[in-house]
Amino acid sequence: MGLRFLWSRALLMHPSLLWPMMIIYIPGTVYGYYWYKDQLNSTWNNHPHWQIVFVPDSPTASLWFALAVLWLWISPEPTRHGWIRGIRGVLEALGVVTSVKYGVWATAIILAGYAQGTPLDGASWMLMIGHTAMAVCALLYARFFRFGAVALLVAAAWTFLNDTVDYAFGVFPYLPDTLDDDIAAVCVFTVALTAFSVAAAGAARYLSAEGRTG
Repeated sequence: MGLRFLWSRALLMHPSLLWPMMIIYIPGTVYGYYWYKDQLNSTWNNHPHWQIVFVPDSPTASLWFALAVLWLWISPEPTRHGWIRGIRGVLEALGVVTSVKYGVWATAIILAGYAQGTPLDGASWMLMIGHTAMAVCALLYARFFRFGAVALLVAAAWTFLNDTVDYAFGVFPYLPDTLDDDIAAVCVFTVALTAFSVAAAGAARYLSAEGRTG
């Protein structure tokens, strides 16, 4: 048993790992929406209601990814019906792209705030560990999914749209106070990170034949 076993299908798709993973992901996603409660309430009261779906970025990403992994666990064989296969592919692509994007984004923003004087407290460390794990899990499981180029383009379009709404209408996630004068730089970083996340999701999807044939 070598190091390769640590990211093999035999381990990552084993129920003894998937059960605790879901036990972490599902409550974590619920808590993520609770974490956004103040911003959700503010957006609902001060913005057009349609913008509220663009507010809770990280919990929505973890929700998509958890559903994609659950679907793969319950039904590992390819879906035969075209429209269901399409929905599954989009869900998988969204789960990977947004988990990589917001996993890296949250950690980077916390560290950027720290570099400008915002202290790192226990919540900051919890957020960085949790979000880094989101990105790593998404890249590890991407090769087991079957989303194609069209689904990846849909996920890219949604994520770029989210960026546009966030920074055009001011519904981006709350930032450390020390970054309030760096909104333009954060916006550029966010859009660039979306492009990187789409590329990373595509690369991870086709990284190994193991996920498609193992």
